[in-house]
Amino acid sequence: MSEKQFSAGGIVIKGEELNLRILLIKDRFGYWTWPKGHVEKGETREEAAIREIREETGLKKLEVMREVGKQEYYFEHDGKTIFKTVHIFLMRFFGEEPLKIQTQEISDARWYMPEQALETIQYEGSKEIIEKALTLI
Repeated sequence: MSEKQFSAGGIVIKGEELNLRILLIKDRFGYWTWPKGHVEKGETREEAAIREIREETGLKKLEVMREVGKQEYYFEHDGKTIFKTVHIFLMRFFGEEPLKIQTQEISDARWYMPEQALETIQYEGSKEIIEKALTLI
């Protein structure tokens, strides 16, 4: 029997059309991905996604546009098999503040043009989720 974990995160965009940018973070494993983290007790998935993005990047003016999808996978941790579900939301950033990286969780964060983001993102299935998010804008 495996333990279940739930996370939420966001594909954060800013700008319009030719100036559109997508936020990616470098996680503690050294992979480029979108910000995400555990859904805490009493939180909605949307609230968890916003909180995690704020904690990891310092961005405050975020708006959830819609859910893009979810990723589900198994991994091993401390000798246990864990089944993880990550809910991914398309979000828009409206602020002007610079990225303020929470170095305990991530090592870098950058805004990428959509084509660059698709080339940079590293986890299996992540490219397809960004492609889907781009069709929803």
